[in-house]
Amino acid sequence: MMETYVECMVQKKPSGAMTALKILLIGIAAVTGLLGIMGLIVFLIIAVVAGVGAYFVNLNANLEYEYLYVDKQLTVDKIMARTRRKKVETFDMERMEILAPIKSWHLDDYKNRQLKEVNYSSGVEQQPDIRYCMIYNGEKRVIFEPNAAMVTAIKSVAPRKVFTD
Repeated sequence: MMETYVECMVQKKPSGAMTALKILLIGIAAVTGLLGIMGLIVFLIIAVVAGVGAYFVNLNANLEYEYLYVDKQLTVDKIMARTRRKKVETFDMERMEILAPIKSWHLDDYKNRQLKEVNYSSGVEQQPDIRYCMIYNGEKRVIFEPNAAMVTAIKSVAPRKVFTD
């Protein structure tokens, strides 16, 4: 039996709010830590809480998405700060309605539908835009950035549902 295997990694652009929150929490942890060393235990507790908060904000600020296509299934994993991996979602290509570039005219019929939108892309609109939109099972609009090999592999399984405009 022939299996198709394609892997693709995308670095998500960190948002300004997450970066600002991380810097703020680190600053609070440093200042309250110094005050805690002087003998005020309340400031030491605040420093520990701010430090733990900064750690978790850092995990969610440095995200990468890994797309793995194996034999008619697309799996999306989230890699947080290059230390933790979490399986986000698995898509069966037989339940896919359409896959097209995000600004394709093929998606015009799906623009007015009320679908849940999930974004697994870098969050950056490049020129030309390399993001793709997949309508999955009539209930989700999935935005991601596959490479050309992955689009070709998915097109070999569902040629009437995949467009490359």
